[in-house]
Amino acid sequence: MSDNKPNSLQKADPKPIPAWKQTILAAMTNYIDAGSIVAGAAGLSLWEEYLHLNNVHLGLLAAFSSNAISAAIGALIGGKICDKFGRKFVYMYDLLIYMIGMSLIVFAVNFPMLFIGYIIVGLSVGAGVTASWTLIAEQAPAKDRAKHCGMAQVAWALGPAVVLVLSVLLGKYGLLGNRIVFAHLILVALITWLLRFRMPESEDWKEAREREKKLREEGTLVKITWRTFLHGINFRTILFLTSVYAIWNLAAGTVGFFMPYIYEKIGGITNSLSNFLMAGYFIITALATCFIFMALGDRVNRRLLYGLLGFLGVLAWVLLTAASAMNCISVGVLVGFIILFGINNGSCQQPFYQLWCSELFPTRYRAFAQGITFFTARIILGIWNICFTWINQVGGFTTAASFMVGFTLFSMLAGTIFAPNTSGKTLKEIEKERYGSEQ
Repeated sequence: MSDNKPNSLQKADPKPIPAWKQTILAAMTNYIDAGSIVAGAAGLSLWEEYLHLNNVHLGLLAAFSSNAISAAIGALIGGKICDKFGRKFVYMYDLLIYMIGMSLIVFAVNFPMLFIGYIIVGLSVGAGVTASWTLIAEQAPAKDRAKHCGMAQVAWALGPAVVLVLSVLLGKYGLLGNRIVFAHLILVALITWLLRFRMPESEDWKEAREREKKLREEGTLVKITWRTFLHGINFRTILFLTSVYAIWNLAAGTVGFFMPYIYEKIGGITNSLSNFLMAGYFIITALATCFIFMALGDRVNRRLLYGLLGFLGVLAWVLLTAASAMNCISVGVLVGFIILFGINNGSCQQPFYQLWCSELFPTRYRAFAQGITFFTARIILGIWNICFTWINQVGGFTTAASFMVGFTLFSMLAGTIFAPNTSGKTLKEIEKERYGSEQ
């Protein structure tokens, strides 16, 4: 690795700002990430009508959007750059790329323009997520790490909630309203980009770079290769995180991108009511993060907390699958599903994954390792999105929903059985426990 760093946006660090302000600014990546996913979902039927999209087009948009493959590739690339040049470098530049991609979507007049915009946005949010999640964990106090990491999940829920409320308010304008919703994300990204100039670089990363430089000079630096992640403790950690998050995310990703569309087609409700229900889902998600995960994640037994909250996710999909099988999906059933899965979404697999992903890998390659797990999760989701459209068309929604029951059950069991004991420990303490020394 070279020690030379780009000069334009990463000069001397400004005066440090409070940890919570850093957390909030870093977490805004999640706002524009999830907001971009749900903005596409909220207007999917409108774009389908305007551009005469078929199932292949819908599958490609879902698979290569910021919900899946392009975000996966962005996370892998961004994670590597993040470890080499710093956390701040990535989350400064990726927002510029995000705004370019969003502009293509806002002014799209054909499918290629829309599709390319989705890909660019996905690449940028994938890179930004690895940088922001890593930075939040590294600057958070050890005894409040779950509380700080939870802020990213709050932002992840607020983005879609705002997007869906705007979609309801602007619903009478049709596709123009959806373009305005996408445009608001450009404004948020611009404001966030300007505010981030004041943020300092991660102290953990700077210390790791100094240690790495010293080891290089001594000739004892162990090079990081793919083999580093394909055996031993790193490989077991990746398998664990994949079981916890990537499998569960097949159900959550389907909700994020397809459920408004499904509510309209299967539930027989209007686009506005569908978006209103989904806004409620994300509000419940944010509240669950604040009052369950952030309040209890550093205070109670994490294994027990994960198991109980994971069960709510299973129960949510059992309810929806059973209602679909009996052909009695009603607004009441949808509300019940939204409450159960909203609580699960806000306080279980996703926030725990973010927390564990930052805790279980060494600082030296934390962002890249996190990028690998995020890459794996979004690639699997991209493939599933294509499969889901086919299963839903051929086998019906009941068959497709049955898969979600299996996904959430598997994830619940994996996290409950293999949850690590890291609560209250510093990242350096966890690193020494797992690896024997600082890497």
